[in-house]
Amino acid sequence: MALGESQQLTEDTLRERLISARWILGAAALGLGGACWAGTMTPGAAFTVGFLVALGALLPTRRRPVAAALARFSGEPKPSPRAEERLPALVRALPEAALLLDARGTVLAANAGAVGLLASVRVGDPVSFAVRVPEVLEALRASIADGAARRIEFAERVPIDRWLRADIVPIRPGLLREGAPTEAVLLSFIDLTPQRRVEQMRVDFVANASHELRTPLASLSGFIETLQGPARNDASARERFLKIMNEQARRMSRLIDDLLSLSRIELNAHLRPEAPVDLVAVVSHVRDALAPLGRERGVEIAFEHPADPVEVRGDRDELIRVFENLVENALKYGAAGGRVDITIAREGTDALVTVRDYGPGIAPEHVPRLTERFYRVDTAHSREQGGTGLGLAIVKHIVARHRGKMGIESVPGGGSTFSVRLSTGSTTKR
Repeated sequence: MALGESQQLTEDTLRERLISARWILGAAALGLGGACWAGTMTPGAAFTVGFLVALGALLPTRRRPVAAALARFSGEPKPSPRAEERLPALVRALPEAALLLDARGTVLAANAGAVGLLASVRVGDPVSFAVRVPEVLEALRASIADGAARRIEFAERVPIDRWLRADIVPIRPGLLREGAPTEAVLLSFIDLTPQRRVEQMRVDFVANASHELRTPLASLSGFIETLQGPARNDASARERFLKIMNEQARRMSRLIDDLLSLSRIELNAHLRPEAPVDLVAVVSHVRDALAPLGRERGVEIAFEHPADPVEVRGDRDELIRVFENLVENALKYGAAGGRVDITIAREGTDALVTVRDYGPGIAPEHVPRLTERFYRVDTAHSREQGGTGLGLAIVKHIVARHRGKMGIESVPGGGSTFSVRLSTGSTTKR
């Protein structure tokens, strides 16, 4: 620091001290003057006492004046908030969902992640209003009582399946003194759903693939052995067998594609798509894409819809997959009726899409199980049509991811109707 700046700093410091003590100095001056006037104190003694009082006023106060002056010259901010103010601010800055609770379990602060995870959380309410998991609440009470941190993993089934981990960290006064009572608790949550879904996806994929691939692989192996043996020189048998083998290979390819698609959908089942999608445009695209199949099977595809776009929040490619599967099923299994009707209608804040065929229909005992993986009403007929047994399972999971509802109605001999209900609420992406 330059000499001029140091001198200015000293002058400012002395001036500040004198200004701070002006009332004391003024009172002392009046008292000493009155004592001299009354003759109870000599002028020399009054001067000595006044000098000592002024010297005391110039002594450093509890707050160091030099530090204050440095802060003023350097432009430093005011002193930081108190600890009870800083702690909620730190909680709100955490990347994971977190709550700050007092020793009674009342919510003192909640960050954006906690509000998104626990929609009912409110500052000032008991945490039990927002967290209704007995294991977490019991661990919270135990941590408050003994001051030990705890970790709990739990699952929720409503509104969707998800797995979470709760970390409970008690906060004590001072430097975590042993035996000090718990003053606050940090309760944070980690979403384990993606990891659990990956694990389940791997298990399901291996189990389903090994089961469903066994038949086509056995068929391919048998034809290969025949071509290598008795039919080695039989040209007509070779052509026939190669055609069958090609169909089995394509079936395995479709099966693997469907399994991978289903696994990807299940992995993201807890994330609702938010992009605006026009259902009229989606279904029009599906109808145009499947028109050749309809002509090949002699089935007319009729499409009725509102004149204006019908927008929902969703994933366009996934919704195309939904209606492709439904319309393709109607063309394959309801072809005997010669007609498939597709309808889009608005019902309040919902959009209802129905796909109806006029085929043989489905017996009541089969309807509840149609969306199960690999469930088939007629296994032989399904395989003849190229089905993998996963189409309606894919539809169900996509509709669930869009927070919609799927319906199935069928009357033996009267055809079948498959419906998908989706919300037309705000399509603004958050």
